[in-house]
Amino acid sequence: MSTLRQRLSRWVQSWTLKGLTPGPYDIELRKDLRVPMDDGVELLADLITPIGATDPGLPTIVIRGPYGRRGMVAGQARALAREGFPVLFQSCRGTWGSGGVFTPQIDEQRDGMATHRWVREQPWCTGRVVTFGPSYMGFTQWAVAGRMTVDDPENAPDALCLLVTMPDFGAITWDNAAFSLRNALGWTQMMSRMINREMLSLFLGMLRPDRKLLRGFGTLPLSSGDTVATGRAVHWYQDWVAHERLTDDYWTGQSHTASVTDITAPIYMITGWYDIFLPWQLRNHATLTGAGRPPLLTIGPWGHSAPEMGAVAIRETTAFLRENFAGEPDGRTAPVRADRTGTAPVRVDRTGADRAAPVRAYLTGAGRWHDLPSWPPPGTATRAWHLHETGRLHPDVPDGGVSSYVYDPDDPTPAVGGPSLEPKQGPVDNAAHEARADVLVFRGDRLAAPVTIAGTPVARIRFRSSRPSFDVFVRICDVHPDGRSMSVCDGIRRIGGIAAADPGPDENGFREVTVDLWPAFHTFAAGHRISVQVSSGAHPRYARNPGSGEPAATAAETHRATQEVSHAAAHPSHIDLPVWPS
Repeated sequence: MSTLRQRLSRWVQSWTLKGLTPGPYDIELRKDLRVPMDDGVELLADLITPIGATDPGLPTIVIRGPYGRRGMVAGQARALAREGFPVLFQSCRGTWGSGGVFTPQIDEQRDGMATHRWVREQPWCTGRVVTFGPSYMGFTQWAVAGRMTVDDPENAPDALCLLVTMPDFGAITWDNAAFSLRNALGWTQMMSRMINREMLSLFLGMLRPDRKLLRGFGTLPLSSGDTVATGRAVHWYQDWVAHERLTDDYWTGQSHTASVTDITAPIYMITGWYDIFLPWQLRNHATLTGAGRPPLLTIGPWGHSAPEMGAVAIRETTAFLRENFAGEPDGRTAPVRADRTGTAPVRVDRTGADRAAPVRAYLTGAGRWHDLPSWPPPGTATRAWHLHETGRLHPDVPDGGVSSYVYDPDDPTPAVGGPSLEPKQGPVDNAAHEARADVLVFRGDRLAAPVTIAGTPVARIRFRSSRPSFDVFVRICDVHPDGRSMSVCDGIRRIGGIAAADPGPDENGFREVTVDLWPAFHTFAAGHRISVQVSSGAHPRYARNPGSGEPAATAAETHRATQEVSHAAAHPSHIDLPVWPS
């Protein structure tokens, strides 16, 4: 019979992983196991084992992360143990009692490889070892899997469960040469407080807007932001802002994108349409699919830390691992139902129909799930919608003209919604934002029939600026009949910075700036309108562009810029929409 402590633990899981019934096993916890690294440093780990589990075919799960091994962060590890899997949950170097100094990304490959070799030598290891985890805990999986498959195949992971993650954090830190300020500085402040045990500040910062962080967002040069937000210079943040070029050894040495195709183990992926890593995770999925090893993929109506995703991830991971290692048929259920608005995930049942295809994707706007043979789905075709000087968005080519606005980095165009680490991660009404003088808006006619996009929209904007460096930010919105303009997806590209690719101007000074937006699977309903915004920033999601073209780490002087969009018929500004006719 379960003890009071076990029953309390199950209640906590039910509260934190809503919609997931705890598995059949009680669990046993062995704290602070010491795992030796190759340089003599010891990392601490907890071993969570199911009591009375008898299935010898199930693998041992390894989770490695920097966020601690207690409380809510351990909820998914314990939930997996209750499903019958032994779980080793390790704190990365320099975090939560583990020895050494924490330097994000840098040590994860060597430490992860040493951990995997150690795990396989332990008497409690079941013989097969798999990895699991979201975000940074997904990066630690990418760091070891490809390298070990080639150099140490006997100790390489036997499967990967990758949640909202990617193998190259440099690519998101400098997203198309624009610095992801809100995520980079916000995460730096959080990790600095964890490492320095400033727990009260950490807790209060989660409850209300953090004044120090807000001041850090407004600080120039960027290299001073960490001191303002944390009270100290943080070595990794200084490295991030100092290395704008993703071709620098600093970034290439910690990128594991090149080894993605080396992985031969089965992979399960889950992500959300509003996740910060979505474009790169889908590119990794496409790379593996092209290599003949398509991962299982679920894409839901979630942001990076959406609580609704947790239960789905555990349920689908359990089914994935049991199918691959215990020979059980895949009986995973539809992850989440939506309410009748199509936007609010609600509780799911544990039972349901088998998954019919390798890709399961939630269609936003329509509020339903689709099982698909691939991503993007077959039959998708590109359709160009042109930006007209009148503010119209239409398939017809415009007659000409120029639209213009002034971008002032001292009053930067604000971020309204979009993928982030903040609590609000889903669609946001942009109606008030679109009234700003520094935002151009192009709206289509009311749709006579629904239009569904499935894939990556690409904006091609003929753009001219009075400054040597500028940003082009493009967003698609779904304009409802009641006037709400709800965000669907967006993207940014910097031109003229020290690391920015420059397509070069034509004889009139215009450049064709190509902006890949976040992938989307969305239906614009009949009676709705498709809207496209063009602006020059989304602060503090992305650091404002001072306009000088100087290194971002040291640029302190700001310059107003006159920005122009060309509507010339010969080279019209437009957005290519991946239209799905289903």
